[in-house]
Amino acid sequence: MFRSLVRLQRHFGNPLLSNVCPRSPQCPLALKYSTATAEKKRFYQDVSISQGEGGLYEVNLDKRKLKTPGGKLFTVPNEAMAMAVATEWDAQRDALKFYTMHLTTLCNTALDNPTQRTKDQMISAALKFLETDTVCYRVEEPHGLVELQKNEWDPVLHWIENRYNVTIGSSSSILGPEIPEATKDTFRQHLKSYNFWSLTGLEYVINQLKSVVLSMGLIDRHLSVEQAVLLSRLEEEYQIRHWGNVEWAHDYDMYELRARTAAGTLFVHLSSESSTVKRKLMQD
Repeated sequence: MFRSLVRLQRHFGNPLLSNVCPRSPQCPLALKYSTATAEKKRFYQDVSISQGEGGLYEVNLDKRKLKTPGGKLFTVPNEAMAMAVATEWDAQRDALKFYTMHLTTLCNTALDNPTQRTKDQMISAALKFLETDTVCYRVEEPHGLVELQKNEWDPVLHWIENRYNVTIGSSSSILGPEIPEATKDTFRQHLKSYNFWSLTGLEYVINQLKSVVLSMGLIDRHLSVEQAVLLSRLEEEYQIRHWGNVEWAHDYDMYELRARTAAGTLFVHLSSESSTVKRKLMQD
């Protein structure tokens, strides 16, 4: 069952980081958010999924049902998402590395909604990033970086403006470009078509890339995870090429960002395209 999901995950990248840890010895299947270094000895042998009430899917560890940090029954909207989460649990070995379980964490966030936010609040928070979007802020010097930003960022900016028939622009001013209200309204209406789970994943991706433009390019499959991450780190990569870097630290940061971005992207697609993903998994 899990081999098809592994192939699907490879398309988006390998999600490798999250922030969950065991809740208590009395409730081994409930999780809470904690540090990214938490680990616990694996306490189960088999991982399976089952369909519960209302057509929702559950994840079972040795036939015991998984629960959220808030104590709710861990349920997901479709079989594809259940298989993805089950794959994360099945991939754990002697020690449970909860910080590798991105999808589990995102599901917990969507189920518990710890900050009790509405869709409108999530959309407003996402649009705030548009005002400080990474690809909209340009430098005036050095010339090499100016040209690099123009050559690498402008095509993506032009793509999204044409794709959504909006005006965004760029600026070298510290205040950034002035985003027209019509552009914000267009994106607001578009994001309203997303369900709560998809918005949870999209907001996560935007927070990683600090860019609505790059995130939408990624979700719309215009960019790959690797491309989006490199574009979000363009200035840093330029500086590294000129001044060098601490190789292990740079590589770790890069892989970590790719992992989080890949996980959020996969979560959005699993949340919003359940029937398509399910058919693809069955074919594989």
